[in-house]
Amino acid sequence: MAQTIHRGIKTLLEEANREVETIKAKDLMAALKDDHLVIVDLRDPRELEREGRIPGAFHCPRGMLEFWIDPESPYAKPVFQQNRKFVFHCASGWRSALAAKTAQDMGLKPVAHLEGGFTAWREAGGPIEKVEPRKPKE
Repeated sequence: MAQTIHRGIKTLLEEANREVETIKAKDLMAALKDDHLVIVDLRDPRELEREGRIPGAFHCPRGMLEFWIDPESPYAKPVFQQNRKFVFHCASGWRSALAAKTAQDMGLKPVAHLEGGFTAWREAGGPIEKVEPRKPKE
C-alpha cells in the first residue's frame, strides 16, 4: 500500500512565503499612489463591511481568484490582464500568501502579498475607507 504524504497548511504557507515577494504595510503605504500597482483584497464581503478596505483596492473574493485571473475563463476580469504589479491581501496574510503563489503559478506577475494582511495595515496606520453593506436584492 502506498504511503500518503500529508502537506499541511504550515508547509504550504512556508513554501508560499519562500516563493512570493512579501511587502510590509509601511512599504505598501508608500507605494499607494503608484499607478502600476493593483491591491487585491481577497477577504469575504462581510469582512470588508465590518473592517473597511484599503482605498482603491480591487475586491476579488478568494474563491473566484483562479477564475478571474485565467483569460480563457468565462469569468476573467480585465484588471488581471493588465501589465501591473498585484499585491494580494487578506485579514492576516495567510490566504494572501497562498493566493499570491497560486496567481504566480498561473503566470501572473509580478505579484506580492501584504505581510500580516489588513490587520498589519490597520496597525501601521494605513488609510481605511468604509464599505457600505450590500443591499439585499429585491
